[in-house]
Amino acid sequence: MTWSVFVLCRRERLLAFLFTFGLLLTTEAQGPGQQAQQPPPQVHKRFEYKYSFKPPYLAQKDGTVPFFEYSGNAIASEESVRITPSLRSQKGAIWSKLASTFDWWEVEINFRVTGRGRIGADGLAFWFTTTKGFEGPVFGSSDRWNGLGIFFDSFDNDNKHNNPYIMSMINDGTKVYDHQHDGSTQQLAGCLRDFRNKPFPVKAKIEYYRNVLTVMFHNGMSNNDKDFEMCFKVDNVVLPKTGYFGISAATGGLADDHDVIKFSTYSLRSPEMALVPDNANEAESKKFELEFEEYQKKLKQQKDDWAKQNPDQAKAKTDDDWDNWFTDQDKELQQIFQGQSAIREVLTELHRKLDDIVSRQERSFQILGALQAGQGAVVPQAGGKAPPPPPNVPVDTIRRDEVNAILANQREIVTASRDIKNFVSDIHTKTGQILGRGVGSAQQIGSGADMEGTIKDVRENLNIVKRDINIAIQRMANQAAPSCPPVPDVSCVSTTFFVVLLAAQMVVLVVVLVFRDSKKDQAKKYY
Repeated sequence: MTWSVFVLCRRERLLAFLFTFGLLLTTEAQGPGQQAQQPPPQVHKRFEYKYSFKPPYLAQKDGTVPFFEYSGNAIASEESVRITPSLRSQKGAIWSKLASTFDWWEVEINFRVTGRGRIGADGLAFWFTTTKGFEGPVFGSSDRWNGLGIFFDSFDNDNKHNNPYIMSMINDGTKVYDHQHDGSTQQLAGCLRDFRNKPFPVKAKIEYYRNVLTVMFHNGMSNNDKDFEMCFKVDNVVLPKTGYFGISAATGGLADDHDVIKFSTYSLRSPEMALVPDNANEAESKKFELEFEEYQKKLKQQKDDWAKQNPDQAKAKTDDDWDNWFTDQDKELQQIFQGQSAIREVLTELHRKLDDIVSRQERSFQILGALQAGQGAVVPQAGGKAPPPPPNVPVDTIRRDEVNAILANQREIVTASRDIKNFVSDIHTKTGQILGRGVGSAQQIGSGADMEGTIKDVRENLNIVKRDINIAIQRMANQAAPSCPPVPDVSCVSTTFFVVLLAAQMVVLVVVLVFRDSKKDQAKKYY
């Protein structure tokens, strides 16, 4: 329990530091002379099933997708829609049958782009346009669209080594997409992200709320739904009031599988608009509310009747606490994992705030550059048109002290990340010890004591052997070496007999060599 208390204390200190640092970071980002702003109200989301598809049973038995229609080389199955297979020169698309009826929306796309090669082609595109697209040259869809296109471009046409790349482009129906430069001269915003051959599905969250376009990206390296990062955020974006949602893809000389697993659409409403009831569904919603209240009353009445009929079982069920199912070690591990989760959430929030600060810096630098060039702060809108800047408008620029504060905050984040890394490694070590202690701890303690005794016995035996060897060496040095008995001078073979025997051996050797040469000559005649 000492370790658990230590973990809790240290975790609380780290969490307090991180939360305090997050508040300081927010305050510094606002700059001096500005008051702390209240957090924006929570946006109400409503799932729109007529503009969405997801597994299982994504496609019906006849191969159709409810409320959607697909064309080209697209193939629909129960688990996903393959927009294009990994074959050359393929094009496919899927579009919603109905036009949207809401002003603000959010779309979350789960997809996979997989291929055998290190480089793939061409890419995948998300569309929100006034009319449905048809098969064409822009990622499998038609050019000169009217609306928004977000492209997940996997092939580097301009040889700038900046792909895979995610970019957005707004068209008013007159622009032609620039394939040679990957649309870099026409893009609204973009970010460099890799989305090919990931272990988990890649996710993109596209939000359009109050003329602000935000794209969040999940790189597919984990299965955590909270691991989104900011790709880009653009203000003053004007899109059509109504439009069709669609996804298209294309392959070229290189080919990838473009699979869309999930396409979820949500309508966004402000808290004020969410309180306004929908007249068309008001009567039906009241009916459902009354039915739900009656069901709750019946359920409560049945529970009370059962408790009166079975008092012993009801008491045992009341006394059965969920905490009794866990041991102390399980509770310690639960506390450790909760601490890690809290640290991860705080770091994710700090990362999001840093992304906001970086985007604010970029916008401020753009405004400063425009002011220095004498053009004013101009923000492009739909169709590439920009309204004339009003005179003498105060510009929210970033100052030197704010830059220094941001750099200092970044250094503090690096230091805090190192401390957290050491803390997490310490937690993993202690977790391993807890797990090892929970399984066979008695055998481990006994085996350790036996091992120490064995090492002591071996050491003593080696000392005894060393002492005996030293005694034997001393005794051999003190004793005189024994003398060998004299060897009698006896000649076993006479000189004449030895010479005759040597001559006989030479004769026999010569005869053998001659006989072997004659055999070889006879054998050559047969060849």
